[in-house]
Amino acid sequence: MVKFVYTPCDIAVKNFGERDIIYAFHDVDGTHSLIREWPPVMSVVLDYVSRGGVPEGYDSDESVKMLVEKAGKEALPETDRFCVESAGLSALVQMEWGLRRAIDAKIIKVDCDFDDNRDKITRIGRGEETFTTPDTPELSVFLKEHTPRLFKLYEKVLNGYCRDKNLAQARENPEKFTVKGSMEFLQYLHSHGVKNYFVTGAVVEKGMGMHEEVEALGFKIGTGEMIEDIIGSTWTQKLPKDEIMQKLLVNLGADGKNVLVTGDGRSEIFAGDRMGALCISRLNADDAYKRQLHKTLGTHIIVEDFTDENLYKMMK
Repeated sequence: MVKFVYTPCDIAVKNFGERDIIYAFHDVDGTHSLIREWPPVMSVVLDYVSRGGVPEGYDSDESVKMLVEKAGKEALPETDRFCVESAGLSALVQMEWGLRRAIDAKIIKVDCDFDDNRDKITRIGRGEETFTTPDTPELSVFLKEHTPRLFKLYEKVLNGYCRDKNLAQARENPEKFTVKGSMEFLQYLHSHGVKNYFVTGAVVEKGMGMHEEVEALGFKIGTGEMIEDIIGSTWTQKLPKDEIMQKLLVNLGADGKNVLVTGDGRSEIFAGDRMGALCISRLNADDAYKRQLHKTLGTHIIVEDFTDENLYKMMK
């Protein structure tokens, strides 16, 4: 167990009193790992589908090559902003947003309730991932087919743009692709009896994808290891982090006040605040928009990395 004690300082943005931390739920991308430079890839893929729809061959090898070459080359205001606001959401939800945008613009012709579709676009932009109002049967079938297809296209573009080359380099120089102090911070928690879990919106398959990446960085996964488990999404089923974290909390029989949540996305901080956890946001010093957003979401501590001495001063 690690006791966190609120101490007024530059990184403490909300009083949390004293917390006895037994479990820690950590986001991966942007919080501890820098292997996936996903925002420019997500942005160009969502711009591609929201402007062009899903014609035959939209996810062909030629399309992958074109998108790899185009990613990060020009500003895409709408999708660039969406990537900032949707950080931490399930990738399937982000893909759904792009498809719904194309439907709203009537680039994709699907029978639907346009007002309801537009409302869901707005709600996804606010961080919502599940809805109680059903789509029309035609739209449901369309999304069921094309959301995972677009997700796989995104992953192929991501691999070609940065993931594969960064993973190869990370095996040789893991420090280059690890947020400063992450390894030491996680080891500190682990050595004091805190059970660490990685939670991600990416697909998790043993020895592949995200699982392969965190092991390349030196994070050992398994019962009793630095990371007890890594839990993520699937190719076809939306698994919001909020639901993943709530289910994990129940399975552990834990009380939210004894949980630490670290992340750089809105969904994990929102979920952490909802369960009453202690929240640490890992955000760049110059990212004023996200820092204000995370304060609004209820985070307690904001750090640029995990070497900040004030962070350790609050751990007893």
